[in-house]
Amino acid sequence: MDLGLSGRRAIVTGGSKGLGQAIAAELLAEKAQVAICARNAAELDATAAELREAGPVFAARCDVTDPDQVSAFMAAAASAMGGVDILVNNAGGARPGRFESLTDTDWHEDIEVKVFSQIRCTRAALPMLRQSAAPRVININAVFARYPDPAFLASSVNRASCLSLAKALSIELGHEGILVNSVNIGFVTTPQWENIHRRRAPDTPAEQFFAQLAGDEVPLGRFGRPDEVAGLVAFLAGDRASYITGASIDVAGGMGKFL
Repeated sequence: MDLGLSGRRAIVTGGSKGLGQAIAAELLAEKAQVAICARNAAELDATAAELREAGPVFAARCDVTDPDQVSAFMAAAASAMGGVDILVNNAGGARPGRFESLTDTDWHEDIEVKVFSQIRCTRAALPMLRQSAAPRVININAVFARYPDPAFLASSVNRASCLSLAKALSIELGHEGILVNSVNIGFVTTPQWENIHRRRAPDTPAEQFFAQLAGDEVPLGRFGRPDEVAGLVAFLAGDRASYITGASIDVAGGMGKFL
C-alpha cells in the first residue's frame, strides 16, 4: 500500500530510542524526510547515524519542557527540511506512583513532559503546518487515559488531558485541513519499561515481570512491539487517512475496560 508519504517532512519528538526511533524508521521507509529530537545528545547522534542509512534525517538536541528550545528546534527542523507536514508528539515517559507517593514536583514534571510538550510543539509547528498540503499532528498517548491505573496515577490523569487536547485541536483546526489524532499505547516494549522494572520489582527477573504484567492486563497476553505502533502512525500520516481527525485509537492488545 502506497501511503503517499514520499517527500513529506516529519518531526518526531523523543526520537532517539524506543517508540520514537521506530516511528522515525517507519516514516523513512515510506520515503519521508524526518527530523528527530531528544534530550540525550549522545543517544540522539547514534540513532541519527543509524537512521540515515535509510534516508535524510535532521537531528538536534531539544528538551521539550523548555519553550525556547522547542521553538528553536522546530524552526531549525523546518529550515533543514524545507517545511513541515507531519508532527508526531512522542516525547514523554511513564511515571509510576500512587496518589500518596506523588509529590507536587512529580505532578509538575509529568504535566510538563506530557501535556505541555504537546502544547508547545504543536504551537511552534502550527505556522509551518498551515503551509502544508497535507498537515498532520499525531500525539502518542496512553491507554491509561481512558483506563486509569492507580499505579500510574499521574500518567492516567495527564494522558486524559492529552486526549482532550487532541480532540479540541481537531475541532478547532479542522476547517484548515489540519488533522489531529491520538494513538494510545498500552504495554509496548520500550526502554522506559526497563526503568519501571527496576523501580517496581528489581528482584524479579525481567522476563517474569513482563510476562506477569501482560498476563494480568493484556487480552493478547504479550507486550506490543514498537513497529506495531509505528505502522499505525505512518498510516495516519499518509493520504489513506485523509478523512480521519479527532480519533483516539488504542494500540494495546485489547487492554482497557472502557470504550
